[in-house]
Parts: sequence; C-alpha cells; structure tokens
Amino acid sequence: MAERPEDLNLPNAVVTRIIKEALPDGVNVSKDARLAISKAASVFVLYATSCANNFAMKAKRKTLSGADVLAAMSDMEFERFVEPLQLSLDAFRKGQKNKKDAAEKRKKSKEQNTSTESTEDGKDGEKDDSKEELIEIDDDDEEENGEEEEESGDEEEEAAEEEDDREEEEENEEN
Repeated sequence: MAERPEDLNLPNAVVTRIIKEALPDGVNVSKDARLAISKAASVFVLYATSCANNFAMKAKRKTLSGADVLAAMSDMEFERFVEPLQLSLDAFRKGQKNKKDAAEKRKKSKEQNTSTESTEDGKDGEKDDSKEELIEIDDDDEEENGEEEEESGDEEEEAAEEEDDREEEEENEEN
C-alpha cells in the first residue's frame, strides 16, 4: 500500500500525453485542469480496483483477473466500456502468446544451429574438436546468463495465465 496519498496519483507525464492525444491540435490545457484530470483518473483507477477486488473476494480469490475488472466496469455502470476493454484484453493476450511463440521458435532455431555447427567437419575431414569445445563453452555461458531465467519467467507467466484462465472459467460457471 502507498505510504503517502501522492503515491496513488498517476504520473503527470503520462496524463499529459493522454490528454494531448485525446484533444485536437492547438487546444491548450491549463496546469490546474491537468492536475484535476490526473486526480480524477487516479480516483477512477482506485475505485475500479476496489470494485474488481470485491468480485475476486466473492469468488474467494486473492488475484484480480480481467474478468473481475470487466464485471466491475459493469457494476460501476460503465457498460459501454466493457466490450472495448474485452477486445483490448484479447488483443493483449494474443500479443503475449505471439511473443512467447516467437521466443520458443528463436530458441529452437538457435539449438538447431548449435547442433548443426557441432557436427560439421574440419578442413582435413576430421572433426574439429576446438570448434566443438567453443560451442560447448558458449552453450554453458548462455544457459548461465539468461536462458534459465527466461525459462523460469516463462513458466511463471504460463502458471499465472493458467490460473487466470481457471479463475475465468470458474466465474463463467458461476454466472
């Protein structure tokens, strides 16, 4: 939880950028107006979070899901935003899945390239042991420096997504 009330405010730069994108060119917004919009947006986010948390608590969960937020929007009488938010959520999930698939393809491709290089022959027809040793060292370094972290992060992300999916299914069954 925030230590000071100011910690709950949205960053001014973000709010200013959103305001500029929403208004036509040549429209100026005073500092007081930006501050008021920022505070109103912060209050809205806190209220929406609180309502979504109520739905999660009713379902005896501690994790808020996208379905909780969508239900909260309906509960707060913002039904007209539910469909666009659902589309946005679906697009985000699709993008995350595409990123994950692309990362897996790169990893498989890299593994295939590494195994192909390690089986190549040297100039004299014999296997080039120095090249193979270099590849083995490179493989070990890569695993120590990042692949293990990537895999554990992917596994955690998959587990979180699976939990969210189960929670959504449970909620849909209840409704």
